[in-house]
Amino acid sequence: MPGPLAGYRIVDLTAMVSGPLATMLLADQGADVIKIEPPRGGDYTRQVSTARNGFAASFLNNNRNKRSLALNLKTPRGVEICKQLAAGADVFVQNFRPGVIERMGLGEDDIRAVSPDIVYVSICGFGEQGPLAHKPVYDPLVQALSGLTSIQGGADSARPRLVRTILPDKLTGITAAQAITAALLARERSGEGQHVRLSMLDALVAFLWGSDMNGQTFVGDEIRQQDAQSFIDLIYRTSDGYISVAVQNDRQWLGLTRALERPEWLQDPRFATPALRHHNIDARLELTQSVLETADTAHWLARLEAEDVPCVPVLRRREMIEHPQVEANGIVVEIEHPHAGRLRQARPAARFSATPAELRFGGARLGQHDEEVLRELGLDGAEIEALRATGVVGADGRESEA
Repeated sequence: MPGPLAGYRIVDLTAMVSGPLATMLLADQGADVIKIEPPRGGDYTRQVSTARNGFAASFLNNNRNKRSLALNLKTPRGVEICKQLAAGADVFVQNFRPGVIERMGLGEDDIRAVSPDIVYVSICGFGEQGPLAHKPVYDPLVQALSGLTSIQGGADSARPRLVRTILPDKLTGITAAQAITAALLARERSGEGQHVRLSMLDALVAFLWGSDMNGQTFVGDEIRQQDAQSFIDLIYRTSDGYISVAVQNDRQWLGLTRALERPEWLQDPRFATPALRHHNIDARLELTQSVLETADTAHWLARLEAEDVPCVPVLRRREMIEHPQVEANGIVVEIEHPHAGRLRQARPAARFSATPAELRFGGARLGQHDEEVLRELGLDGAEIEALRATGVVGADGRESEA
């Protein structure tokens, strides 16, 4: 059975991570994604490190299941071909800085003129208006502006810290994919397309509000200086590694005291209720750490699990891949790429019982599907060769400009 989005076509002008991740999620679910890339070097992630046989891991991990068309959008003919593709597409996605796509002649009005009911998607960094709208944007800048670095630091008085993964980029991609499917559903019902606008800043602020902005929720009673609940996290050192233990309710607290053989903690007035345990969190976590460092990881996991206390080992990347739970889930799979060799990737996270998502093929060579896509538009061999000769289509083999 084809994926749930089989039959939908997406014209993808995005690069880097946020846009490509969004369209890859949709491609994994069956959509025909045509990735339009500049002939010189293509998507910038093709050029980054950790590569084999000319394929960068970053590109492969955000662009599988897509067809690649190397198209020069700086030429009138390239723009015309892009519009022809859009005329037969359901979704058009771009993540240029605000104003750029309009100057290229591919703004919403230009695309809607050839495809009135298309879902047009614009992804940007800070937003389409405002003092930072036209500034260059990278993930750390969004982390800093959103307040995430302060949250990660633990308190307003502490040194802000970055999350050591490109959370805004990836979160924006996931949010965009959900928004696109919602817009397609709305079009099925109304027959009308719409413009979906999303910024990395908006995606991250909305994400943070659910758990990290409680102190700013009640208007007029905002917390002016956010203090840390604790500067001790829930990662505990054992004699040979680390584990994470999370205790929320009375039953789990009782189980922890049994597993650690510390019945006297039950008589400590600082820990008599969940509220008091939360208020005295530093003292509680320090006591827990002082016990856990006296024996090894296997010892404590066995004791904690016997008392039904939530706990897991802290794993490194390679250890995670080989953990029995990860293996049981089948989330990490291996596929054979015709050029990059055998790859290890995460399968699509959501599983569909009737229309399963699948890894149909790996990331494409730059311009790999030029002829295939152009013939679908009705161009013959002579016309395609003429386009190659004039530099309108086809990878030119040179590195992309920084």
